[in-house]
Amino acid sequence: MTMEPEIRRELAILLALSGIFTAAAFFAGPGWGLAALGFCLAGLGVRVFFAGKRQRRLEKLSENLEKLLLYGEPLSIPAYQEGQIAILTDQIQKMTIRLQEAAQKSQEDRETLANSLADISHQLRTPLTAMALTASRLSDPALGEEERAKCCRELQSLLSGTEWLVETLLKLSRLDAGTVSLSPQRLSAQTLVERAAAPLAIPMELRQQTLVLRCGQAALRADPVWTAEALGNLLKNCMEHTPAGGTITVTAQETALYTRLTVEDTGPGFAKEDLPHLFQRFYKGKDAPGYGIGLSLAQRIVAAQDGTLEAENGPQGARFIATFYKQTV
Repeated sequence: MTMEPEIRRELAILLALSGIFTAAAFFAGPGWGLAALGFCLAGLGVRVFFAGKRQRRLEKLSENLEKLLLYGEPLSIPAYQEGQIAILTDQIQKMTIRLQEAAQKSQEDRETLANSLADISHQLRTPLTAMALTASRLSDPALGEEERAKCCRELQSLLSGTEWLVETLLKLSRLDAGTVSLSPQRLSAQTLVERAAAPLAIPMELRQQTLVLRCGQAALRADPVWTAEALGNLLKNCMEHTPAGGTITVTAQETALYTRLTVEDTGPGFAKEDLPHLFQRFYKGKDAPGYGIGLSLAQRIVAAQDGTLEAENGPQGARFIATFYKQTV
């Protein structure tokens, strides 16, 4: 065991003081000198014993830390009694746990990023391939005007879909990164739903679908822009799954604890096997249109405002339930 320089200096000082004390005692008589010598040697022995014990504890702690750093072995720290070493050991234990949790979180984030990049690549590949094929057809000089116009409409539709996909992915990444600054304010449920439904007015009219609002005087506290985005995705999902001539109904209910928005359609509803996965990113049911991220974005927006978003089958079709809880004072 290599003793610490501080301990060696301390023992040297004690040894020098013991020699001086013993020499002085010999002037009083041999008996006093021998007694003083024995007392000093006993004191030095006790000090060396406890110094060595403390040194071994520190060496064991250092050895365990080295194994953790070099080989990733779990940190094994024996229990100590009260004292500075016990305090130091406790702090190292806490720091180690935090570092391990941070490393695990970092690994999970890397895996999530890798999976997300793979999903994004897969999602973008399909429309890009379709656009390349459509552009190739447009370059054919023998293509008739009617077919050319049809290809142009298809290309425009693919471009619009790809633009929506990229924008939605960017919004999701901002929410995941925590860089979105929400500005909650008291909103009329009627006004919020009308804002969310405005971009869908023409597609719903072409499908001869009816939007029914039953919001009354209900109000909620939420970010107007992001919440309208979430509701718009719910309405869009209902629109895409409701047959021509169907109805989409939005009902608002305000209580002392929360405001609840229920969006229902008269479509076929959800398949039983799809219900547990509806809000998973890039999940698509069988033969379902879209990219499978609209509902995921809606849930992230509602959750970011301490709300909940659920999906179930109603009496006639699909039903989404968004609950925004009121802050208690």
